[in-house]
Amino acid sequence: MTAEPQDVTQLLLAWSAGDQAAFDQLLPLVNDELRRLARAYMRGERRGHSLQTSALVNEAYLRLVDQQQVQWQNRAHFFGIAAQLMRRILIDYARKHQYAKRGGGAVRVSLDEAAAVTEARAAEVLAVDEALDKLAAMDARKGRLVELRFFGGLTEEETAEVLRVSVPTVQREWRAAKAWLHRLLTAGESDDV
Repeated sequence: MTAEPQDVTQLLLAWSAGDQAAFDQLLPLVNDELRRLARAYMRGERRGHSLQTSALVNEAYLRLVDQQQVQWQNRAHFFGIAAQLMRRILIDYARKHQYAKRGGGAVRVSLDEAAAVTEARAAEVLAVDEALDKLAAMDARKGRLVELRFFGGLTEEETAEVLRVSVPTVQREWRAAKAWLHRLLTAGESDDV
């Protein structure tokens, strides 16, 4: 089911105003896009990841319901928040895995379950998250831009709309942020953005 961006925006505004029926109408309209976002995130994960795309979407739905205090601006803003939530879900999942690998909360699992999440992949996800947090600490807008473009899959135009900047600014800062993150992740050094 495809909806016009203005339809989604109208429902978001109604939901922000307290109309629960608007949220119920919104979910079918955004479901396909949320699944696309989740698939994009999961493509970055290793094969056999024990968190499935549907589970990621469902967890995002649960967290979106708790976002009632957000004053939704438009469709792009909604998907930016959804992308941020999905990233947080995957980071929380990786952190729990690392905690378990260190013996915390020792629980018996089968060999198949233990093989489902590799320690190296969890460490990689956490390294990317840490690098993105460093970037955001140095330049919050570039950190948000990476989150929206890379993790959220927003277009340059949608990202510009959410950040309230021009498309050329998005393009310029996207190039700079990618270069900085690449240097940090490959060389372990950080330079000013």
